[in-house]
Amino acid sequence: MELHEQSHRLNVIIGGSPPCNESVRSVKEFRRKAITAKRWPATPKTSPQITFSAEDTVGIHMPHNDSLLIDIGISDCTVTKVLIDTGSSVDLIFKSTLVKMGVSLNEMKPSVRTLTGFNGSSETMLGTIRLRVYAEGVARNVKFSVIDVRAPYNAILGTPWLHSMKAIPSTYHQCIKFPGNDGRIITLRGDQAAARDLLVVDVKHQKATSHVNTVAKPIQKIYPLRDEILEIVIDDTDKAKTVHIGAYLPDEMKDKLISFLKDNVSTFAWSTADMKGIDHTITTHELNVDPTFKPIRQKRRKLGPDRSKAVNEEVERLLGAGSITEVKYPEWLANPVVKKKNGKWRVCVDFTDLNKACPKDSFPLPHIDRLVESTSGNELLTFMDAFSGYNQIMMHPDDREKTAFITDRGIYCYKVMPFGLKNAGATYQRLVNRMFADRLGVTMEVYIDDMLVKSPKAADHIDHLKDCFLILNEYGMKLNPAKCTFGVTSGEFLGYIVTQRGIEANPKQISAILDIPSPKNSREVQRLTGRIAALNRFISRSTDKCLPFYDLLRGNKKFIWDERCEEAFDQLKRYLTTPPVLAKPDKGDTLYLYIAVSNAAVSSVLVKEDRGEQRPIFYISQRMTDAETRYSTLEKMAFAVRTSTRKLRPYFQSHSIVVLTNFPLRTIMQNANHSGRLSKWAIELSEYDVTFQNRPAAKSQVLADFLIELTPELEQDLKLPSDDWILHVDGSSSIKGSGVGVHLQSPTGELLRQSFRLGFKASNNEAEYEAQIAGLRLARAVQAKRIHAYCDSQLVANQFSGDYDAKNERMDAYLKVVQDLTREFESFKLTRIPRGENVCADALAALGSSPADQVKRTIPIQHIDKPSITLSHDADEHVAAIDAPTAMDTSESIDQPDDSPPDWRIPFIRYLSNGEVPENKWEARRLKAKCANYVLIDGRLHRWTSAKVLLTCLNTEEAALAMAETHEGGAGNHSGGRSLALKVKKDGFYLPTMIADCDNYARRSIPVHALGDGSCRTDAKLQTTKIHPNHDGLFHQVGRSEGARQHHR
Repeated sequence: MELHEQSHRLNVIIGGSPPCNESVRSVKEFRRKAITAKRWPATPKTSPQITFSAEDTVGIHMPHNDSLLIDIGISDCTVTKVLIDTGSSVDLIFKSTLVKMGVSLNEMKPSVRTLTGFNGSSETMLGTIRLRVYAEGVARNVKFSVIDVRAPYNAILGTPWLHSMKAIPSTYHQCIKFPGNDGRIITLRGDQAAARDLLVVDVKHQKATSHVNTVAKPIQKIYPLRDEILEIVIDDTDKAKTVHIGAYLPDEMKDKLISFLKDNVSTFAWSTADMKGIDHTITTHELNVDPTFKPIRQKRRKLGPDRSKAVNEEVERLLGAGSITEVKYPEWLANPVVKKKNGKWRVCVDFTDLNKACPKDSFPLPHIDRLVESTSGNELLTFMDAFSGYNQIMMHPDDREKTAFITDRGIYCYKVMPFGLKNAGATYQRLVNRMFADRLGVTMEVYIDDMLVKSPKAADHIDHLKDCFLILNEYGMKLNPAKCTFGVTSGEFLGYIVTQRGIEANPKQISAILDIPSPKNSREVQRLTGRIAALNRFISRSTDKCLPFYDLLRGNKKFIWDERCEEAFDQLKRYLTTPPVLAKPDKGDTLYLYIAVSNAAVSSVLVKEDRGEQRPIFYISQRMTDAETRYSTLEKMAFAVRTSTRKLRPYFQSHSIVVLTNFPLRTIMQNANHSGRLSKWAIELSEYDVTFQNRPAAKSQVLADFLIELTPELEQDLKLPSDDWILHVDGSSSIKGSGVGVHLQSPTGELLRQSFRLGFKASNNEAEYEAQIAGLRLARAVQAKRIHAYCDSQLVANQFSGDYDAKNERMDAYLKVVQDLTREFESFKLTRIPRGENVCADALAALGSSPADQVKRTIPIQHIDKPSITLSHDADEHVAAIDAPTAMDTSESIDQPDDSPPDWRIPFIRYLSNGEVPENKWEARRLKAKCANYVLIDGRLHRWTSAKVLLTCLNTEEAALAMAETHEGGAGNHSGGRSLALKVKKDGFYLPTMIADCDNYARRSIPVHALGDGSCRTDAKLQTTKIHPNHDGLFHQVGRSEGARQHHR
């Protein structure tokens, strides 16, 4: 039975801003994706299981029909009576709630969209606002739809928030469960009493008349909880001496940790009186002031009453701690600077003039990215901070007076190293590197005064802490208990959140972007781009996402924040609501590089395989300069790889990198005959273990931005190498002589250029045919299969196509020669082009026709002594004489030992054919650098000379044959070793040890006059041997022909 008419319909709350563009077309496309996903279910990923049991109902009054209301942190307030509604496709917050929270409505983005309620009626939104929502230490940036109606709730969290949390609510069990930052399942309990306090609303007859509840609990500031901590007392005589430890430690470990901290209470300092400082015999800070600088005494600056009071209080504190002392007649004098930070006055000294006179200390500071990576993935961590770390190091006695500063009470100088000196950080890092030399990188990481103890196994953590505290006590360094946290699984380190899962973006840095309204001037855009730069490692294709912002700052343009900028700003905020968790590579991991190219930027992401899933390690992006935007598309892709090697150099040095691309980058990067920049980049890449493979299907949602390597515009402009060889030929005839030019280009871009001088009189048409024949023979010599030839001769092109008849006897013979040669190729196509498009071949032909004594050239010119045709008047047809190379009988010419050395060409062929490299890293690097001058043509290895002449690479047997043919053959001249090597090379052959081998061969050869005694006579029947000029037999033996020889002579 079909239902033809629907009388009633029960709606859910829908509307708001969908997770796509707001056009009808975008929404329909979003719907089609859901249908496709439904038809083709994806393989589920392994994740922690969420289950509900009878234990979850403990404390709940049964039976019940209560809604699920929770208390949750929104922005910096704890908000109660927040409804969890799985039937709402938007997250709602009411205007009155925002007012109670003290959130400015100026941060709201206006919107005229409507929300459809339960009864089908609509409510117009006031706008949308992004607020940070905190639930048991897990934070999400939520886009709330704001409406101004009366409701019994303070906010409604619908499917957007539930899905971002991967949360599963249960109204029956009055709780909601979701995975925490450490992977454990967290349970958030509902407030059943608050649910029963709500007024009952009859939705059938009236609209909701309930009032908006006040925020039930006092508004209190909350902060993102990286890990729950406990405050414990470590000195029973003074309850104020407390430190923080992890709340989830097992009881046994917690007791051991508390006992350990109580035993080491003297390692902490609660005031400057507890800080004795590092012994001056261990280290002091020296200024090394350049004596050529004239000392500068700054004039005293006037300070307001509040600032002056803050300076005097700081002086009293430092005098009491023994950190400063009064001084008279100082040469250098500075003023204190007072600024307010976090509601407190902070006093420091302006050492600008003194710093200019001090040379820079080049002691290296640790690389922050590497420190953070080595910290993540550990089971337990301890974060420590030194108490006024710089002040624990003494100033060198000779430099104390140079730190003098002036106040209302007098002139003082520092006895300890103050903040603000040029090389203070380097001095401190040098000290901690010395202190923890055996622990760094193993159980500790230190960046200046930020210290961290890490343990891959939680059971070893207390032992690692003992080693650390032993060193601290030995050197007398004190810790600040207020900034120390012991035995936690995650925390903030150097601006990042490090956890056992990986590296996460700092919520404070994310909130700094999400909480700001749209910029209104260039200064605010600069502030925005600066905040984005701090998160670049986490932002996929950041340059493309932020391009409208960067365009606003280029040149002296008038500031216009248009729809394009606003859309980019919204997309960036949407992306930052769920930033990726970055992984760290382990030793020996093979890493994978995805690249993406747009019209303005190149981007890449480095990933690792983790249990079948690809996890990102580092995102990079770079805007191209004006010149770089004019690169060809393949050059831009190669540029993206080169940029990645420079920005991610430590990863490329330590790991094997596989570049995943569907384009022939390996062929392009290994081709030395391309542009100079490609050759340079290929040599730069040869330093690393980089290979290229075809892209598989993406295995992670975080790689969505890299599914498309090229933008549609660039993909249309992309010209992939074809299998065709491109042949340009031209003939030239004048009263001074005739010549032909040949320009042959391989599918991968290698160029062969040859010029021939005709040793006979030829018409212009005959010269054109001779050029075509020479080009085809050259193509045959390099074993080309598919040819696309171009010439500017109308006669040759039309006679070959059949449009013209070859009525002349000589033209007919030439045409048959060309036709016979073209049959040797898999495909051949001849196209006529204007002379202006055949410039290179025309220049080569002109070079061949010029008198030899008038031309200075680097391109060798060959001679064609007779025409390529032979006319036979007795035959029924004209026969074209095409001399086929005759193979030499070498079965007994050279005796090779059974234990001949391995073929030196095999490693080159394996690398050029399939990217195979030796296991030894240094051998692989050397091979890649050498392969820049080699090319593989139809399985045959060739080498480019510095003059871009292509030589055929020979193995030992073939080289011996070449030396014998050149030295003792019919055209041989029994030359010496060096001369023999040059002649073999001139014939177009190459062997790495050619000179040494030729020299040894020449020394072993028997002089001709030694044969006069008859000792070398043989009883075998002598046979005459036809000697083909220029060693045709040799060329045939090694897979070459006369055309190839002509190219190299």
